[in-house]
Amino acid sequence: MAGKVFFSVSMSLDGFIAPESPEELMGQLWMELQQWIFPQRFFRENLKLGEGGEEGRDNDIVRETFERTGASVMGKRMFDAGEQMWPEEAPFHTPVFVVTHEKRDPWERPGGTTFHFVNDGIESALDQAREAAATATSASRAAARRSWST
Repeated sequence: MAGKVFFSVSMSLDGFIAPESPEELMGQLWMELQQWIFPQRFFRENLKLGEGGEEGRDNDIVRETFERTGASVMGKRMFDAGEQMWPEEAPFHTPVFVVTHEKRDPWERPGGTTFHFVNDGIESALDQAREAAATATSASRAAARRSWST
């Protein structure tokens, strides 16, 4: 059984997804784009940002997206930015396939996240993510999430 693929990304109406460089990750434009997710209870708990937070439909969407994801695919720029910002226990808790030209061994993090670096294109990364998602222990996590910046 092949896993489903869904695209999960915050995007402005003019197409802004991510900053031009990792140095701008916490810049004004990116923070404005992401301002909706930081107060969400599930997001705060998952990133260990403290207790509390907003509940409601936005929080439900964040939780439901996480719960149905058995693997993720991201681009190198998103990985580079996140590598500098994520806590030691990366927030995915599933395999993550990073599309890159860089050759690198898998990077295992506490909590179940392992970053796999894919050098032979997005199709290969998606195939690997589908396979990983299809073998996820929970049927509700049998989807591959694709998100990256270009």
